[in-house]
Amino acid sequence: MSEPFVGSIGQKRFGEIVPPLLDDAYTLARWICRNGADAEDIVQEAAIRALKALETTTIERPKPWFLAIVRNAAISWMAKNRPKDLSYAGDAADLDAIDPHLAEGAPDPEAALIALEDGERLRAAIADLPSPLLDTLVMRDINGLSYRDIAEATGAPMGTVMSRLARARASLMKTLKA
Repeated sequence: MSEPFVGSIGQKRFGEIVPPLLDDAYTLARWICRNGADAEDIVQEAAIRALKALETTTIERPKPWFLAIVRNAAISWMAKNRPKDLSYAGDAADLDAIDPHLAEGAPDPEAALIALEDGERLRAAIADLPSPLLDTLVMRDINGLSYRDIAEATGAPMGTVMSRLARARASLMKTLKA
């Protein structure tokens, strides 16, 4: 069966909407699947889905729309390519998106070691969050989406988004205090 032809209208809209969102898409996919190469495949699949959809779909808010496609592509990819008993979360390296200063040199070796240990503990704590909390935290604190945009991207009510974000942050605080 051949793929339907995507016309120039869809290609033009794709060029306007998707490329500026690829970094956020990759970050989300990498957190979900924990692997950079797999995240690239997921974003590519999401981009293909978006290209096909843009021929017939009107998009008012592109970022939550595309990140919803990325999230769904990642969940589909994980279900098909990962064992069922494997929990997924993000890759620790993406936490630099939250605080780029973590990669800068510290004034002395002791401070550098403390910062490294703290960063690793935070990365591990985020990676241990269950999927709905992880997705919400990444979309809010790394990708900068509003509660409304996260609700649209995940299909959850805004109150659920706020609850998930609060639970994710509380879990991180509890883990980091221990």
